[in-house]
Amino acid sequence: MDAKKPCVAVILVQAIYAGMFLLSKAAFNGGMNNFVFVFYRQAAATLFLAPLALLFEWRNKPPLSFVTFFKIFMLSLCGITLSLDLYGIALVYTSATLAAATTNSLPVITFFLALLLRMEVLKLKTSSGITKLAGILICMSGVATLAFYRGPIFHFPCLHDLFGHHRNQVLEAHVSSGKTWVKGCFLLLMSNTFWGLWLVLQARILKIYPSKLLLTTLQCFLSSIQSFAIAIAFERDPNEWKLGWNVRLLAVAYCGVVVTGVTFYLQAWVIEKKGPVFLATTTPLNLIFTIICSAFLLCEATSLGSILGGLLLVGGLYSVLWGKSKEEMMNNEKETSTVSTTEREWSELRQVMPVPTDKVLSIV
Repeated sequence: MDAKKPCVAVILVQAIYAGMFLLSKAAFNGGMNNFVFVFYRQAAATLFLAPLALLFEWRNKPPLSFVTFFKIFMLSLCGITLSLDLYGIALVYTSATLAAATTNSLPVITFFLALLLRMEVLKLKTSSGITKLAGILICMSGVATLAFYRGPIFHFPCLHDLFGHHRNQVLEAHVSSGKTWVKGCFLLLMSNTFWGLWLVLQARILKIYPSKLLLTTLQCFLSSIQSFAIAIAFERDPNEWKLGWNVRLLAVAYCGVVVTGVTFYLQAWVIEKKGPVFLATTTPLNLIFTIICSAFLLCEATSLGSILGGLLLVGGLYSVLWGKSKEEMMNNEKETSTVSTTEREWSELRQVMPVPTDKVLSIV
């Protein structure tokens, strides 16, 4: 059962992220400013996590030096604040389905960043290394397809006004504009790059500051300050900061408490148990969830380019994962073979030169 817990956790994470795409898009369709939205969700997450962190981990908190604090501050800025702000801008220009599709590039981006930081290895002379490289190229093809090819549009029956959203003419012009669509795709790619960097670097931060709940709370708090500074710089109208009993409040509460609060903690736990690349392997699930839910709940049309691009991204993802799993199997077999050879040589040596038991134990 313990071995299955990380798998259950990552599936739950992807289902929660699918809900984030839908509710965020619904809030932006309702006219909410994306920078204000990011601040509110981070503030909600901080208020939710702070009492839990103080209750469960404050007594046994590890020491926090200035250098570690600065690393966490920069990690929050790049991996959370900038990633979420770019994601919000891109989601206004595109769709929930496209946002979910581009997250399938996250595992490949994470692997590439881990490769640069020497946390992963790419051996081009082996079949596993060639498979990984092919996966990266397929993923790049998928991103290009999403950005530059739209194709026929597919419309599905939907439940109108479930979230009470009404698209205005400006938003429709954004979505239909080819230049804006391409801009949104590359903003999503940049957001995923910051996200992947956050996953990789967080694995290192956890080694020097292992309290996952305190780390998550501190990152949310720092991100709240950072996102507030950005939001107040771009939005000065007090009316844009108001929340009512509508989809805006629902999106903020869900993204702040469930996504930022619960999911960030689950991600930190999975990273500690299985590593950053494992966490990124289940991202195709949120694409499936989002395509179905956005079609029936947000009345979003799906283009052929989005479907083909998503399939290419998924294909590239599993190509990288297959190469990685094969490489791990070869490494395990090599280690097992080395251990067996050492034991056999030691046994033969004992037969040739008998050694007293007490000396053997002292040597071992």
